[in-house]
Amino acid sequence: MNPDNHNTRRRTWKQLNEIERYKIETLLKAGHGAGYISKFLSRNRRTIQREIKRGSVIQRRENPYVSRDPLVPEYLDEVVYLADAGQRVSEERASNKGRGLKIGHDHELARYLEHKIGEEKYSPDAALAAVETSGKVFAVRLCTKTVYNMITRGDFLNLTNASLPEKGRRKRRKHRKVRKVALNNLKGRSIEERPATVDAREELGHWEMDLVVGSGRASLLVMTERVSRNELLIKLPDKRQESVVQALDRLERRKGKRFPELFKSLTMDNGSEFLDCKGMEASCLRPGTQRTICYYAHPYSAWERGSNENANKLIRRFIPKGTDIGKLSNQAIKRIEHWMNNYPRRLLGYRTAKQAYQAA
Repeated sequence: MNPDNHNTRRRTWKQLNEIERYKIETLLKAGHGAGYISKFLSRNRRTIQREIKRGSVIQRRENPYVSRDPLVPEYLDEVVYLADAGQRVSEERASNKGRGLKIGHDHELARYLEHKIGEEKYSPDAALAAVETSGKVFAVRLCTKTVYNMITRGDFLNLTNASLPEKGRRKRRKHRKVRKVALNNLKGRSIEERPATVDAREELGHWEMDLVVGSGRASLLVMTERVSRNELLIKLPDKRQESVVQALDRLERRKGKRFPELFKSLTMDNGSEFLDCKGMEASCLRPGTQRTICYYAHPYSAWERGSNENANKLIRRFIPKGTDIGKLSNQAIKRIEHWMNNYPRRLLGYRTAKQAYQAA
């Protein structure tokens, strides 16, 4: 087989390289046209013509015809092809290559995601779930990872990693199981005594409880239902045990006889505000009877109340550390509670806590 007699086809859609551009420049200086060059390089004639047009520049040289006539210019401009110029244009255009944005020209979807993530404080995953549950139809469908990548690259006008709840710095921590006795709460009922059905989240009505504190005296009592993750937020004037008991008394009066059924147990840490176990368990409507059962987690074991701790992270999106909770109105607290209970969660199959609580 020789170069003139072969059965292999030349690869198509192959761009000119730098060596070929220098050959084009040399052949043009030798007086050859695009037709001859195309045959010499085994390229299409239009490919050579377009390359000559892209790589042509204007060069200025002295006029060899010296004259005293002011109308005769001292310098002449001529258009010449330079391989360096053609290569530079090719590299500049190649730098703009790449896959286009998956969101394309769907500006409506971009605005929707910016509103949900930036203003309503949704995570990208929850924002995409809201698209599905709301029944909205957009021209483009995105996955969670794609939205995170777009935010990191800066593809959105009003979204950055600072707009994300965890700002792209989430770290997985290994929990050390501590079985240490709480020396300040020797009379409390340990979480080890809690029934297995509660641990397995098989029964509705078992809650985890914690306090969210701020810069002032006021605090926020956070109650999380273990099965549905339904939330109750109650503003307290301070962090005293009496305030916690009074909040549960008000809640019992509001729920009436259904309280023991709705609040079968409470699991909390060993903070000083929760040490009045008898006061929290005693019914204010039926003196001498028990309205609920209190369990205490082990010290340094926040993972035993994981749902509660995750709820606290959601609250911190609206109440950052250092905020004076006393300055927040009850209406503002209820808005946060409403947002949490209507927030779609992957754990619940992208249902909201309210939907899961009503369906249980």
